[in-house]
Amino acid sequence: MVDSYYAYTPSFAAAIAIAALYSATFIATFCQWIRYRAWVWIVMVLASLMESLGYIARSLSSHRTSTRGLFIAQFTLIVLAPVLMAAASYVIFGRIVFHVMPAHARTTKNLWVPARFITAIFVACDIFALFLQLVGAVLVSGTKPNDPDAHKKLSTGKDIALAGLAVQIICFGLFSIIAIRFNFVWKQFDGEFQGKVGQEDGQKYFIVSGTDRKLKMHWQSLLLVLNITCVLILVRSVYRVCDFALGKTGYLEQNEWPAYVFDALPMLPCVALFVYWHPGKYLPYLGFRLPKSIREN
Repeated sequence: MVDSYYAYTPSFAAAIAIAALYSATFIATFCQWIRYRAWVWIVMVLASLMESLGYIARSLSSHRTSTRGLFIAQFTLIVLAPVLMAAASYVIFGRIVFHVMPAHARTTKNLWVPARFITAIFVACDIFALFLQLVGAVLVSGTKPNDPDAHKKLSTGKDIALAGLAVQIICFGLFSIIAIRFNFVWKQFDGEFQGKVGQEDGQKYFIVSGTDRKLKMHWQSLLLVLNITCVLILVRSVYRVCDFALGKTGYLEQNEWPAYVFDALPMLPCVALFVYWHPGKYLPYLGFRLPKSIREN
């Protein structure tokens, strides 16, 4: 029996503190999901739940460092949750584009990808990256140091996980550039946007094309939060690439603090910021499918 799956003594206090923070954000995200009927936001609900369960499992694992199941559970949940956060970013960006830009402006020239396939393309890449990281994470976390074929399993798991992370970084990196660039692109059509601005009870609003729904004028706050989220997810992804590349004997695997500084803490705002700047406060349509009137106008 292996003495410990960790190369250090894991901190129970750190794990339980982060678990409490993620649990609080999960509860808030879940309640808002119901309140705003933001059904498409289920992806972020699941991501926050995975982070919460991951660190709960890690806190339990800190007292049972030789228990394989707990180690695999915490490692896998924590590694995969940000992939779902990236998927949530794709979904919300796609909705912003359709709510804000007129149909004639949703061109590949302006967005670099077809508007109607923005979410589908990047989510498909995300699913592929998720699968590769899941396979790699299970191989790496489930291999005992004293296994006869440990080196081969660790090497294979590392390569598969790195491939998944590479796919994620390339796709999410491209998406991040598109999302940040959008801050400047949409301003070209601000004249058309302002032409549809109305006012009611002293509050300005924008009528969404082809509907009677209203979009809050300060929707740019949501775009800013999305941009911040993109940067944080990229930072975390680079950390994980370095982690897998260096392997079990690398500095990142031999010390616990990088996991909290470059993974746990950067991912927390990706959920928490959306609790305050929730998409449901800005976008009127957050069902699983956009109305045809929005897609065509």
